[in-house]
Amino acid sequence: MRTRVARLYQKGDLRIETAAVAALGPGEVLLKMAAAGICGSDLHYYQDGGFGPVRVREPIIPGHEASGTVSQAGEGVDLKAGTLVAVNPSQPCGRCEYCEKNMPIHCLEMRFMGSAMRLPHEQGMFREWLVVPAKQCFAVGAATTAAEAACSEPLSVCLHAASRAGDITGKRVLVTGAGPIGALMVAVASYHGASEIVVTDLADAALDRAKATGASRTINVSKDVATLAEYEAGKGYFDLVFECSAAAPAIRGAIAAIRPRGTIVQVGVTGDVPIPLNAIVGKELQLHGTQRFHDEFGTAVELISSRKIDVRPIISHSLPLEEATAAFTLAGDRAAACKVQLTF
Repeated sequence: MRTRVARLYQKGDLRIETAAVAALGPGEVLLKMAAAGICGSDLHYYQDGGFGPVRVREPIIPGHEASGTVSQAGEGVDLKAGTLVAVNPSQPCGRCEYCEKNMPIHCLEMRFMGSAMRLPHEQGMFREWLVVPAKQCFAVGAATTAAEAACSEPLSVCLHAASRAGDITGKRVLVTGAGPIGALMVAVASYHGASEIVVTDLADAALDRAKATGASRTINVSKDVATLAEYEAGKGYFDLVFECSAAAPAIRGAIAAIRPRGTIVQVGVTGDVPIPLNAIVGKELQLHGTQRFHDEFGTAVELISSRKIDVRPIISHSLPLEEATAAFTLAGDRAAACKVQLTF
């Protein structure tokens, strides 16, 4: 059996090809893929050939945000044919020192689908058919669409970021960057009981989506820097910042607007960025990194299935696999698109 795939060879070189489908084994399922979102890392692979030290060094099938329908189940699998599932792309080894310390996010042998971090690269989910371990498949609610289910992975990222922040109840929150992750971070902060959520970005379209996911106020800092500066009075206003842009000006603005002993969770990823260490020291700020997720994936599926968190506002476009290049181009246009998904 063969399947069509979208395979990236190098910067800007994305091809629709065919590849063999692995044989179905015990504990595995064969999925007819349904929807798969283009993540920021996928976009960096396509536009820049990678991000930071992670580079595309060999052909890779991108894609780690996906849903599919069970077509066949291997021996020992309870999932029934026809079940729509969200696919967890994370595959920690379970044996290394970090897995044994219950820190699987930092697994030394992590296999993360669609990632160019390891060599050989881990192949991803931009394909029509996929064999995957059943333990990575989470059945979604009956009313949940394939597009919603494919948002389980980015929502998991945001849920893990929230866990790094501590108690959010009653906090005044700033979210910098209103792309798909920023917009979902707003939804998560609202779900966790933030009293106020202010969002900054450079694009009005992105800020409109942040409003749809629960922002109290939005500020276009390309037009209105003074409004954000108002929050700097009295050594800062916000209790908590989720920095989702990885842009140096946004990081500096967040540090200026947060109160002493506040918490900054750095969600956005880029290369080296200069930051004002004197302000971090002087304000006694807590700066936390956050990466991926683990147990949060199951929680994300539950929240999406119940629509306690509604991911539909971030889904802007769906294009068929054969239009993958157009989909990547569209995903790079923040004025026109938010979460662009491929369909199969």
